[in-house]
Amino acid sequence: MHDNELYPIGDVARRTGLSVSAIRFYSDTGVIAPAELTGAGYRLYDIRAIAQLELVRTLRELDTGLEDIRRLLGGETTLHDLVAAHLEIIERQERGLRARRAVLRTLMKQGGTVEQAALMHKLVSMSDEERERLIDDFWNEISAGLDINREFVGRLREFRPQLPGDPTTEQLEAWIELADLAHDPEFREAVRAELQDTYSTPHGRIMATTPVQDFIHTDGAEIMEEILSAYRSGLPVDSPRAQEMVLRLERATAELAGRRHTAESLERMAARYLQIAEILREEAQEGADAGSRFDAPYGRYLSLVAMINGTPHGELDPAVFGWISAVLRALASGRESAAEVR
Repeated sequence: MHDNELYPIGDVARRTGLSVSAIRFYSDTGVIAPAELTGAGYRLYDIRAIAQLELVRTLRELDTGLEDIRRLLGGETTLHDLVAAHLEIIERQERGLRARRAVLRTLMKQGGTVEQAALMHKLVSMSDEERERLIDDFWNEISAGLDINREFVGRLREFRPQLPGDPTTEQLEAWIELADLAHDPEFREAVRAELQDTYSTPHGRIMATTPVQDFIHTDGAEIMEEILSAYRSGLPVDSPRAQEMVLRLERATAELAGRRHTAESLERMAARYLQIAEILREEAQEGADAGSRFDAPYGRYLSLVAMINGTPHGELDPAVFGWISAVLRALASGRESAAEVR
């Protein structure tokens, strides 16, 4: 191509991939005028016009409106501004499609009714403020008259869904399920009953105290992460490394409970962790057998919030507590043997 050369409409069509009728349309509507119109009525285009037509084709394939293209070519806007505005529209449409897809997939899974479809569409279309109000109402009802540590209840309320501005279909599906459950009086009562039963016992009240919760979420979390890694790596229960980690955990919890660190305390802790392992196994089996959405309701709430927030809430393997119990028994046995030697 030469800068000053003019090309008939057929050549332009071949170079741009546009049809002759499309090029005529853009000319007739004033989007791109030919460089010259011959006396016989033939349209001739220069290199600049061909480049513009190629741009028009690209923008039209991206569903850009003719008026926006005309403003761009007329110098009333820049390509950057036009693309930014169009991208915002496309992203908004994409979010809308994801929301619809989430509703449809949820309806397919649940075999929902027309009424449920309308509710799900409403749930997925909620504003941030509406979502916050729903979760606040959920916790207000659950915590009213709950006979457990109030500061601990405040901690529970802090773990709440934060749907991102550009959620995945899976996050939207999780929000639909959570919002549906949060509306359900039966689910609210199930969560309330579970929290009451768990944290109103003597052991549960200790677990709900501020010092214990602070430890669980700071030093305790670090120690448990090390213990989990050791357990998953197959570290033997009688290895010095396993015993050092579990001993740190036991000493810290003994200090929190205000009790002495003895061979007997190791045995008591071993029995406690073995009990935890058995309870978790039973709950997992009951949930698998029953298949109800109200099995371990607070656990379901935590799982859905984690999915919505993009922070997977992993389930602890009950066997890790059995492993901790075995390490504690090995430690206690060692203490007793040392006492016998003395």
